[in-house]
Amino acid sequence: MTEVKRFSFSDQELADQAFSIRKKVFVEEEGVDAGLEYDHEEEAHHYLLMMAGKALATARWRETEKGIKLERFAVLQEFRNRGLGGIILKEVLKDVIPLGKAIYLHSQLRAVPFYERNGFVTEGDLFFEAGIGHYRMELKMKKAEQANPSDQKGLS
Repeated sequence: MTEVKRFSFSDQELADQAFSIRKKVFVEEEGVDAGLEYDHEEEAHHYLLMMAGKALATARWRETEKGIKLERFAVLQEFRNRGLGGIILKEVLKDVIPLGKAIYLHSQLRAVPFYERNGFVTEGDLFFEAGIGHYRMELKMKKAEQANPSDQKGLS
């Protein structure tokens, strides 16, 4: 049984768990400079996916001048390819779709197929952030999905 917790940066216990996942995935596995990894924390809306009391995945979103930017999706290596990324993405989308703004993200190259399966399309050319290839992707929804976000298909 999974549970997705929503929290703010001020909840230090949950923030520490999310940062631990991000450190393992982005800093240790992918070699991202820790100075680049931790930014905009206080303005972001954070999520933590828990299973049996253990934090396994994290994500966040924040509002920018371009819309709602989804960021820092990370699943611990030993729990990947079990649908956890889809679960946390679905929870984030439930919160942001009703805001009625453009929803976008910067996807690492290897994650593009995951986001495409979940309604995102690539826009523009490949670019690099923290030395890793990314594409800007935007969520494209039909009008009916915008009106009733709980009917999102393919996000579980």
